[in-house]
Amino acid sequence: MKDLLYLKKYVELHSDNKMGWYLLGKEYEKNGEEGKANYCFNQSGEVYEAFELSKVPDDLWMEHQYKVLKEGRDKERRLNKIRNLLLGLVMILLFFIPTINVPGQLGTSNVDEQIVTSDSEQQPGLVTDVNDKQREATSPVFTAQAVGSIQERSRTLSLMLSHPGSLPVNLIVLGMERKDKWLLWKHTMPIAFTLKKSKDSAVTYQSYNLDECDCKLPEEPKLKQSAEAWIKEQENLLVLSRAIRSFTQQEGRVPVSLSELVQPFPRNVLSGSTDIMKRHFGEINAAYAGGGNGKDSSTLVQKKGDIPPTASAALASGDDVFFKDPIEVIVDKKNHRLAVVSGNIMLRNYKVGLGGAKTPEDEFVISDKVVNPNGSATGEFGSRGMQLSDSRYAIHGTDEPNSIGRDESNGCVRMSKDDVEELFDLIPRGTKVRIVTGELPDDILVPTDRYQTQHKQDQTNPHKTYHWL
Repeated sequence: MKDLLYLKKYVELHSDNKMGWYLLGKEYEKNGEEGKANYCFNQSGEVYEAFELSKVPDDLWMEHQYKVLKEGRDKERRLNKIRNLLLGLVMILLFFIPTINVPGQLGTSNVDEQIVTSDSEQQPGLVTDVNDKQREATSPVFTAQAVGSIQERSRTLSLMLSHPGSLPVNLIVLGMERKDKWLLWKHTMPIAFTLKKSKDSAVTYQSYNLDECDCKLPEEPKLKQSAEAWIKEQENLLVLSRAIRSFTQQEGRVPVSLSELVQPFPRNVLSGSTDIMKRHFGEINAAYAGGGNGKDSSTLVQKKGDIPPTASAALASGDDVFFKDPIEVIVDKKNHRLAVVSGNIMLRNYKVGLGGAKTPEDEFVISDKVVNPNGSATGEFGSRGMQLSDSRYAIHGTDEPNSIGRDESNGCVRMSKDDVEELFDLIPRGTKVRIVTGELPDDILVPTDRYQTQHKQDQTNPHKTYHWL
């Protein structure tokens, strides 16, 4: 019976191991369960034929059985050792956590507790601290991090537990997938694990990874709904912070109100507003103004010590604003892709049409954002256009949807209608655009529920005929 249970678990983990299926079938056959045995023999394929039709001696069959079981158990022992080492590391960290009071406010950690890592490959963008409002101590605080592998999960836990004073009472960590150097930001990121801190500062770790425990995970639909709401909120805050930065750089002052960002063409820094932007504008704008007027956000110092916060630092401090790098656009000529990124986090990855050698590898900024360029949503430039600096290049829609994914333009970036209209709302005027070769993955990254702002201002430009390439 012991071997039967082990072999069942073994073939679940190694479904392509035909010898495992054969041995499991022999166990079922020994117990008189012919139906299950035949199923296993069918899965074992040629192994069954080799051992049954050739009448392999029992001692040789037993030798193979012993070898398979021994290799499987040895592998399981190695995995258990790794898990025990990681558990020991967590326990050691927990042992050295000092006794602290449960904070009444989140994000009030001292600068000495900031975490500096090399994950962010670019200069940090706008860093805000919008934690002045009181919350209930048990309200969940969300963050997202790459926690796919044991190493990544261990590193994330080490960062958090080494700075317990920054931990909120109820932290929910969402798991981001990794694709090459990119972390993928999705609307359906799963809950990776939770950390709950009691009044005596004891931390309870709840994994939502079935590979870590033989357990039934709790069903928490409300928590998942809150996570999805947090994900969408963070996108809005990222767009808003980029818009405030662009306005400040161009005007030499911070905007007085959200309406200054949502003006008619050509002063439409934002395509429109959202309810989330309206709720958070004052807090983010005040935080930006506190760093200095008109300066590049990489020079802003929000806390003493000039420590550049990163997404990993936010994960420990429970900041309301997750993204620490400004929003940017990357166009990949090799893969015909356009991505919206913040540091090494990818929010979108669209399929686009290009012009081959006619599309230059260079850096630009979005200088104009136009609705219905040349007066028509069905014209050659589609319903949206975003000019790249003072050039004849632009990101725009197209009346030739079959050209998406090909090199058929004269140098511009073509997008489908749904994609270009979402991008128009996502990236403020002044956003940086880099055209490169071979930097983005092929995988399309587009949510079912598209990002959309409320357009109330006139963003057309009927007095100009565009001659983009």
